[in-house]
Amino acid sequence: MRVAIDAHLLSDQQSYRSAGVSNYSVELLRALGALVLETQTQSDRAPVELFAYLHARRFTTPGIQLVRSRLPLENPLARIVWEQSLLPLHLRRKRASLVHGLVNVLPLTASCPGVVTVHDLAFVRTPETMRPMKRIYLTALCRASVHRAAHVIAVSHQTAADLQHFFGAAPHRITVVHNGVAARFTPRSAEAQAAFRRRRGLPPRYLLYLGTLEPRKNLEQLVRAFAQWRAVTSAAAHDVRLVLAGAKGWHYAEIFRSVEALGLTEQVLFPGFIPGDELPDWYAAATAFVYPSRFEGFGLPVLEAMACGTPVVCSRAPGVSEVAGDAALTFPVHDDAAIVAALEVVVNQTAARQALAARGLAQAARFTWRRSAEATLEIYHRCSR
Repeated sequence: MRVAIDAHLLSDQQSYRSAGVSNYSVELLRALGALVLETQTQSDRAPVELFAYLHARRFTTPGIQLVRSRLPLENPLARIVWEQSLLPLHLRRKRASLVHGLVNVLPLTASCPGVVTVHDLAFVRTPETMRPMKRIYLTALCRASVHRAAHVIAVSHQTAADLQHFFGAAPHRITVVHNGVAARFTPRSAEAQAAFRRRRGLPPRYLLYLGTLEPRKNLEQLVRAFAQWRAVTSAAAHDVRLVLAGAKGWHYAEIFRSVEALGLTEQVLFPGFIPGDELPDWYAAATAFVYPSRFEGFGLPVLEAMACGTPVVCSRAPGVSEVAGDAALTFPVHDDAAIVAALEVVVNQTAARQALAARGLAQAARFTWRRSAEATLEIYHRCSR
């Protein structure tokens, strides 16, 4: 069995492009490669050969043949044209048994069967938070790919339900394969946390949000609730800062205006994009992680924070509550008072904070990239018969 993987949204740049679906691509490829190497001499099934198409120059992983393009496929338009015109020709020459589109889209004219991973349908559910042309492209190509696919991988039950509701996908053609948490996300000692905060000029206590600065993440509400909490909490808690870490997305200026209008320019910090190798330290050194998103296909930052032993406060939005389970302090989307109450608990109640941290570690341990790879490889075998 020869499986081709379209991984052109994998990025090795130190920028926002290396987050989200790029992180999924990196971790799944590494886990798949390791699994194939481990099982190739132990399985009674036909051997599996994996090759991945990508343009990232520095990424490597054992067990997968990497096919790097010389074309400027980091450009979205160039990538779209390549996927729908040249990739099918490559697949024919490679005699691929199957093609896997890692991010929402398949080459629609490929002669071999296809598996597509759909991460979320935010472009359908929350169209107002996305640029019109991007929304139109994603909706059309994702819908067509889902109907063309031999099988669809949904990263959450929420995404699976959305595929059925919005695209009419048959339930038996969808398998939920959750994302994993990379092994580097582990707790740090108190000494290591303090040393990291000193290096980065961070306060002894801070509430962390980490993700793109954009409307869907609901950060204006978080800033407003943080201001309300400061007005009612004890003076002893006024040393706590709110850190909004991540790259600037769409309509991010509204967040900065809210901070200024509420007089919080000294209390809300914007460190910008955080490189992947630093993420565990940012999580571990925080007093708590706060994730107020209106909608997610899969709330991976919640699990990463839990794996670092950090208490989590998050919204009950679809895709967030699914991965948080009962291991986080949750609040209804758009309920300022509930956020204020949650912040008061997580900052000022030590026992509650410790209990959340313990439950979070147990919850995060349930999600591994090894399990994701095993489930994905099983789908390959099923679809190539």
